[in-house]
Amino acid sequence: MPASVKPIVTRKDQEHAGTGQSGGAKRISGVSPQHTPATKIWFGKVSNEPGYRSLPHHHGEAETGGYVLKGKGRIYWGENYEEFIDMVEGDFVFVPPFMPHVEVNMSTTDELVWMTCRTPDNIVVNLEDVPDETLVGYVPPAR
Repeated sequence: MPASVKPIVTRKDQEHAGTGQSGGAKRISGVSPQHTPATKIWFGKVSNEPGYRSLPHHHGEAETGGYVLKGKGRIYWGENYEEFIDMVEGDFVFVPPFMPHVEVNMSTTDELVWMTCRTPDNIVVNLEDVPDETLVGYVPPAR
């Protein structure tokens, strides 16, 4: 990078929101090619309101690392999304490239916040939705 490039701070409430989304999972970036000189990393925050979940999706060629900052999350994957793993505050997770999955906030009262890093960028490929009932243990919010 040229010598003129310097550290860039993305201030709270000034994150980049024009990024791939999937249903009830809201993504914003603090560091990304869209608004910083970064060229090989996407680092942001993903949040799910109480009881909400993402659509089934994958992240293309991107490797994904996540950290549960707040709340209780679950990731479903596998055939018919029958496999799952639960996570709580302080847990890290790795999601391989091209792996279809669903991210769920398992609490019906508290927000779920993930810090997420992807390389090379925030690729979000939404897939056909599945009925809530197919996700073992998931309780959707009252609508």
